[in-house]
Amino acid sequence: MGCCGALSAEELLNSYTDEEAERYAKEAGVDPRPNETINEIDERGAFIRQPNAFIQPFGDKEGDLKAEANRYAIYWATGCNWSNRPVIVRDLLGLQDVIKDQKTSHSGQSNIYGHGFGDQPEHRDPLTGVHFLSEFYKRANPDFKGRATTPTLVDIVEKKAVNNDYHRLTNYLEVQFRPFQPKDAPDLYPKKFRKEIDEFNDWLFPHINNAHYRMAFCQSPEAYDEAYEDFKESLEKLDQRLATNRFLFGDYITDSDVRAYVTFVRWDVGYYRNVGPIRPLREYENIWGYIRELNTIPAFHNSSNARTLANADREPNGDFFRPYYERILPKVDFEKLWAYDGSRAKLSKTPDELFLRHPEGETYEDYAGEISKTIWNSPDWADRNPKNGTLSVDASINPLKDLL
Repeated sequence: MGCCGALSAEELLNSYTDEEAERYAKEAGVDPRPNETINEIDERGAFIRQPNAFIQPFGDKEGDLKAEANRYAIYWATGCNWSNRPVIVRDLLGLQDVIKDQKTSHSGQSNIYGHGFGDQPEHRDPLTGVHFLSEFYKRANPDFKGRATTPTLVDIVEKKAVNNDYHRLTNYLEVQFRPFQPKDAPDLYPKKFRKEIDEFNDWLFPHINNAHYRMAFCQSPEAYDEAYEDFKESLEKLDQRLATNRFLFGDYITDSDVRAYVTFVRWDVGYYRNVGPIRPLREYENIWGYIRELNTIPAFHNSSNARTLANADREPNGDFFRPYYERILPKVDFEKLWAYDGSRAKLSKTPDELFLRHPEGETYEDYAGEISKTIWNSPDWADRNPKNGTLSVDASINPLKDLL
């Protein structure tokens, strides 16, 4: 029990019953959350992730969403690598006072209605008063039938979802929200190199970011083996790339490093347990040094760090054959394990600078530009086949070597 009789977040979550969630859902007119392992499996038993529902871009053309201060909030979940991305980028860019954020948690005991606010008073979102993330989707599109996902950028004035396109959401924060960033904010998405970054990010999606889910949700050995081999080969290529590059594109952190980090930091403390025997990332010398360096940066560490992820959403399993994350992980000295020795700085021409900075006198018009579309939002399952995630240059090679 918290002070003055108030319930703690854990007590609030534990007190949230399925009956209560069902009552709220009936009042709000929301449906139970669809199941990925039923609705997003193809004829081969492979997991083909649903496309994002709200992909209207931010931009300067008529009909585009417009960047505004204090109008939007990022709804995210601790364990969700997709939703940690925009929070990290927002914080790196100094937009905390421009875009709010709100964590989601379970709804009810069995989470049948998906993302809710079970750890908040009255089990409501403190920003808008709703009980479920899916309420924002229904307000934006009454006919929506898919999964409400994190991250979702919500218009908290109109209380509706406006964008859940994790493929491009960070890019909108980097470009269209540039006028709200401090003058010395890092340039994570240099205009000159956006084509290369976009192509690489669209390769990262099936081969790295979504690889865990392809293995964890698939329903056939053939689909598992395909995803396993993709991930294993891709790790080896990135480890080779990082042997001579401090970050994925060279001396400075880009949007791509955020995307790689949120998956890598979860692997050894969470993802591994769902996918079978895969070599831990600690055994990849260059990847391991790379993610430990990124982990020293507060914006990365604060939302995605090994200790927090190792302890998230754990439930007791009894005393017999207790799993690794109950027996061992609570005793791990994460500060020692994740200590960074500074050794990767030698790969950079500017060892004391982690970020590229915007040039003096650059205007928003100089930096702005239309953000590219991605095949991964296509409504056609065939388009979203992971085999479509190809690169013009092998992933082991940095095409911007000595340029960035």
